[in-house]
Amino acid sequence: MRVVSLVPSLTEAVAVTAPGLLVGVTDWCTHPADLGRQGAVRIGGTKNPDVAAVTALRPDLVVANEEENRAPDLAELRAAGLEVLVTEVRGLPQAFAELDRLLVRALGLTRPRWLDEAEEAWARVEPGRGLRAVVPVWRRPWMVLGRDTFAGDLLARLGVHNVYAGHPERYPRVPLAELAAADWDLVVLPDEPYAFTREDGPEAFPGRPAALVSGRHLTWYGPSLAEAPQVLGAALAAAAR
Repeated sequence: MRVVSLVPSLTEAVAVTAPGLLVGVTDWCTHPADLGRQGAVRIGGTKNPDVAAVTALRPDLVVANEEENRAPDLAELRAAGLEVLVTEVRGLPQAFAELDRLLVRALGLTRPRWLDEAEEAWARVEPGRGLRAVVPVWRRPWMVLGRDTFAGDLLARLGVHNVYAGHPERYPRVPLAELAAADWDLVVLPDEPYAFTREDGPEAFPGRPAALVSGRHLTWYGPSLAEAPQVLGAALAAAAR
């Protein structure tokens, strides 16, 4: 089977489970590091894939996500006669279900051990002390996690309550002054989609605790889920001391 993936985390899930199956991936697909050696070519971004390049690869399946990819691009791929599997992931249980649907039911692969390990790792998680946090995902303008997000669900399972979880938007724009004035214990700054660093992000919230976390472990649904509780938990605990 020939597969094109338009979703970085699903690219990693397929490539780790069945090396060589992928023939095309996006420019944002960074894991595993040997995608090129596996034979996958780059076909543009998640929001602007080169539809002609994807079609030329003659994939049996194109893997997409309803949040990461644009409906017009997916419609164009279908119009070209390609089969497109669109995932929806708004929480951890849905992530596990969609990974099983893709890998086992759609691709006919043996359920990978890493998926079982990820489920086992999260089943062992005991929430922490119930910190309240704001979770920016972009600046200029400032945007934060709102309602119904995968990352928000992971944080909640680790004992971190997103203060904007009840916002009507999933990724609302919130002025910095409002963020700074909100009632919270911790600001959580992932390194993607915006690459927050120790020099770019914490200074906007002087004197307030900031947790710099791995965006891959917070927002990707794939093999990284197996180590995400430990990686994220350590970063959150260090900032909250």
